[in-house]
Amino acid sequence: MVVGDFAEERDTMIVGAGPGGYVAAIRAAELGQKVTIVEKEYIGGVCLNVGCIPSKALISAGHRYQEAKDSKLFGIKNIQDPVLDFKVTQDWKDHSVVDRLTGGVEMLLKKHKVEVVRGEAYMHDNHTLRVMNGDHTGQTYKFKHLILATGSRPVEIPGFKFSGRVVDSTGGLNLPEVPKELVVIGGGYIGSELAGAYANLGAHVTILEGTPSILPNFEKDMVKLVTSSFKKKGIDVITNAMAKNSEQDDSGVTVTYAVDGKENSIHADYVMVTVGRRPNTDDMGLEYTDVKTTDRGLIEVDQQGRTAAEDIFAIGDIVAGPALAHKAFAEAKVAAGAISGKKTANDYVSIPAVCFTDPELASVGMTKAEAEEAGLKVVASKFPFAGNGRAISLDSTDGFFRLVTTKDEGTIVGAQIAGAGASDLISEMSVAVNGGLNAEDLALTVHPHPTLGEVIQEAADVAMGFPTHI
Repeated sequence: MVVGDFAEERDTMIVGAGPGGYVAAIRAAELGQKVTIVEKEYIGGVCLNVGCIPSKALISAGHRYQEAKDSKLFGIKNIQDPVLDFKVTQDWKDHSVVDRLTGGVEMLLKKHKVEVVRGEAYMHDNHTLRVMNGDHTGQTYKFKHLILATGSRPVEIPGFKFSGRVVDSTGGLNLPEVPKELVVIGGGYIGSELAGAYANLGAHVTILEGTPSILPNFEKDMVKLVTSSFKKKGIDVITNAMAKNSEQDDSGVTVTYAVDGKENSIHADYVMVTVGRRPNTDDMGLEYTDVKTTDRGLIEVDQQGRTAAEDIFAIGDIVAGPALAHKAFAEAKVAAGAISGKKTANDYVSIPAVCFTDPELASVGMTKAEAEEAGLKVVASKFPFAGNGRAISLDSTDGFFRLVTTKDEGTIVGAQIAGAGASDLISEMSVAVNGGLNAEDLALTVHPHPTLGEVIQEAADVAMGFPTHI
């Protein structure tokens, strides 16, 4: 603590106002705590400002643009080609979407009487932190409980320093124009989503992926649908590619990469690096506390999010598990409850994962291979979107739904969806997997017709041995 500095006392403090932090603040306030939240940059965090939300806005804009260009199948013809005003697109994304949501979060924090302190937090000990402002002034706080929700940042790789035409995902979301040529390094969730978005908006995109396949966290037959879609969009996917370096000039950036030891180069308007994220746990004084971290910088916590320092909790991207906003939401409520003396725990069976490609991909629980590796005897039951009336009426028949159940009792241990509306359909399967439901539970649940959700009931019928529409 700075000599002579007066320390203000607080009950519950939260560092970071992203999905985990602001939800923890609201839940803690609802449970009767007096809450102070510290944020150095964005209310709403990366997700609302430069991540999940704005990326989906660009994806939606790309879909609208493609529909405007070609809807002849439905008898809709254009006398002239549609014109994309990307500045208007970006203004809509930033103001009508992002500002609306972040403004809503600020309103909710105010409604729950959460104090917001602007600045960067540095730990002094297990019950003290100091918030530094941009003008090098600061204030010290002593707290009873603390929740760390500092999130993560993009990984920068050698030869691709983020500057100018070499951008991270944040820069990629805020390009001033749709590039004629765009190189995306990394074919994971973020890279594949934004590659598809910019291709739909008119860019020629090249993905450089270091492993044998893009989207390695999804099963091969799901990824095959995306790569086929990418091919139709003119996206070039180069796998087993090692990005070496970049050189910028007045006209763009040249990317050098190697495949099997042979070097090649691409000249593009921009290169976007999306090779992963690292937790924001460095340079915040954790070494002055009893909090323990792993070699990767993740904070070690128990089932309630409690660290080795009894009154300090950690949630979201800075703890083990997938770096997903909905995981942070869940952990936030558990940590806030634990501080309030509730018997809470992060005891979920599985967290659903979604990728907003064309088609959308989603999964929860185990795949058939994972279940068998775990010693379970399982059956995979599949139903194609081509057999679903609503998918046919949407002209979105690519894809399938797959249900993984145990052979003996039909217990649902996993589900995978590749197709229209997968991001929405997976919620029902998250309930099924985490609730220990069986195939008969789904088969006997009446699903409205005609809806995409009927693929779930149809696959359950297949699992029961009584397929209807296949």
